[in-house]
Amino acid sequence: MRGRAGGRTALSIAVAAALTCLTACTTAGTAEPAEATGPSARALKAVERATGRAGSARVESTTVMGGELSLTAAGALGWEDGLTGTLTITYTGGTTAETMRRLGTTSMEARYLPDAYYARMGDAFADRVGGRHWIKYVYDDLEDLGGEAGAGFADGMRDTTPDRAVELLLGSEDVRRVGEETTRGRRTTHWTGTVGGADERTVDIWVDGRDLLVKKTERGRTATGELSQTAYYSDYGVEVTAERPPAGDTADFKELLKDPGDGS
Repeated sequence: MRGRAGGRTALSIAVAAALTCLTACTTAGTAEPAEATGPSARALKAVERATGRAGSARVESTTVMGGELSLTAAGALGWEDGLTGTLTITYTGGTTAETMRRLGTTSMEARYLPDAYYARMGDAFADRVGGRHWIKYVYDDLEDLGGEAGAGFADGMRDTTPDRAVELLLGSEDVRRVGEETTRGRRTTHWTGTVGGADERTVDIWVDGRDLLVKKTERGRTATGELSQTAYYSDYGVEVTAERPPAGDTADFKELLKDPGDGS
């Protein structure tokens, strides 16, 4: 009985961990921006428009959430007609990563589609859920999960694009231009500010001569310690594809949380 209960608990943690990881790897928070004015606002609004019009980009990011989780993510995302794209996410440390490793998953593929995203787990996970490798998270279902917390997850998944990071920075009361810097061999303008939401955090962006984000960092705190994230963007306008996984190889996360296997 303890083994079965322990198995169910581990699987529940894995399902929730995949949700946390995929939200953490790109989101810039979900605070509503204020109406900013002045020269800084005009410059950043030009960045927001240019980045939004670009429609897609390659993304590389590193995220650390205290002692809970650290991961890297790489791939391409598009935002022209809803969020689409594919990322490869690799767990590099933290308690959540250890749980995932025990389930045979040290990295996973994440596919973003306009209505949902999918996380591919390892074979050990599939053995516990009828041979299915993919977990499906429907955004509308996330909004129904846990009230504001669930809505925060859903908004976070849909707000992963670089133009959204600029939009949030526009709401900062202390946003300022730091100066000119070289970022990955490109001449960029560095901006910084603090943004609100559930947890206040500092956001920095580096913008090239075409008003496109080259780099973004976030710093703040979580319940388990310091939060830090660094993301790089390149190849704006790159072609992005994301196929929906086979239905027979996919499990809905809500059903897994209700009955995540027999734990054997």
